[in-house]
Amino acid sequence: MADAGKVRQIALSLPQDTEEPHFDKTSYRVNKKIFATMVSEHSRATVKLSPADQDIFSTFDSSVIYPVPNKWGKQGWTHINLSTVKEEMLTEILKAAYCEVAPKHLAALVTFE
Repeated sequence: MADAGKVRQIALSLPQDTEEPHFDKTSYRVNKKIFATMVSEHSRATVKLSPADQDIFSTFDSSVIYPVPNKWGKQGWTHINLSTVKEEMLTEILKAAYCEVAPKHLAALVTFE
């Protein structure tokens, strides 16, 4: 189980990440591009994944990780249920989302377990 504080901790540990408001959400960005948003009262984070990563992570358990149910989901935007996701998986998902939007030289600094 994770919470908004854990999402923030993991996201801000990534190179040159910033935390900024995005409408009624908190967004995490690299090079001004959003890779994750957080709405703590819904216990849900949303991340930008590649189609391959979205498919891999969603296959794990569609009640924990699932595409946004509209055209945004087809573009890789994926919801994470924070009340059921394991911290290790959350870390890997946030890293994958970061690498999806980060410049190559920054993405190369991220290591996966």
